[in-house]
Amino acid sequence: MDRKLRLAIAGAGLIGRAHWMRMVANSACELIGFADPFPSATALAAEAGVPLYPDLEALLAAARPDGVVLATPNALHVPGALACVAAGVPALVEKPVADSVAEAERLAAAVEASNVPVLVGHHRRHSAVLEAARETIAGGRLGKLVAVTASATFHKPDDYFETAWRRQKGGGPILINLVHEIDNLRALVGEIVEVQAFASHAARGFEVEDTVAINLRFANGALGTFMLSDAAASPRSWEQTSGENKAYDHHADQDCYIIAGAHGSLQVPTLRVLEYAGAASWFSPMVRSRVDMQETDPLARQLAHFCAVVRREVPPRVTVRDAMRTLAVTLAVAEAAHTGLRVAIPS
Repeated sequence: MDRKLRLAIAGAGLIGRAHWMRMVANSACELIGFADPFPSATALAAEAGVPLYPDLEALLAAARPDGVVLATPNALHVPGALACVAAGVPALVEKPVADSVAEAERLAAAVEASNVPVLVGHHRRHSAVLEAARETIAGGRLGKLVAVTASATFHKPDDYFETAWRRQKGGGPILINLVHEIDNLRALVGEIVEVQAFASHAARGFEVEDTVAINLRFANGALGTFMLSDAAASPRSWEQTSGENKAYDHHADQDCYIIAGAHGSLQVPTLRVLEYAGAASWFSPMVRSRVDMQETDPLARQLAHFCAVVRREVPPRVTVRDAMRTLAVTLAVAEAAHTGLRVAIPS
């Protein structure tokens, strides 16, 4: 397949626009249409110079794209991906992959029974920072992993909560923000097998949580803590420390993860390493260094990967079943925060 790939986008909101802008910059593909039922989508389709279809089914029938990006609301991820699979069209599904593990399992089974690849859009898996950190850890430089200290502490503005559902159960940082962080930690440290959590809504007094303290047990024996808050005057979040999304205030000197092994520790995203030159002891000096990496746009790299997936050159970096595991851990944190119990993640 030497020609440009003909890609379509379902969902003409902010994420849909972000995907379109990466298509404009990618010579391997072109946008051939949007699918979105809302009148507000008309302007974006006109700006892009492509047809607007009332729904995904109409787009698949009329445009016959090579691939589809599903930038729709969460509840539409599974129905949209199933429609693409039924039409034989590869899809890039935004995260979270589904609203429930059962729905994710239904999609995973359909994908695995077909020959149609589906990539889940955990775009940080395409981050140069995450890749460099993952390679450093996998190479054994830190030794056996022991402890993880991580955070996503930031402050959402007051007008964010003018939308009613964001003040209600299910609209908080566990289900909106934590899914990204869990996927990062799974990629870096390994599978999470058990969680504990305490949640509070004391900062704003809304029904929804604003702060959560989380304990994590990894399959390799490492233990972790995670502090999550959307009411904290702190920039220790991936968005504000990595600088990958230019919309956020950038703090290049801050880290949101510290991953410690028996011989050394790695700070992320600055990629600063502290390690012993000889025997490990708190009396011995530690050597400071930094892992080199070339800054890139994760969304652009994800699109390039999706094009290769559509051409059947590579398998999806994040499969539906992989993303289902991230969803299961995130939902387990919500359950633990609600019940006060330790929650094991089913294998």
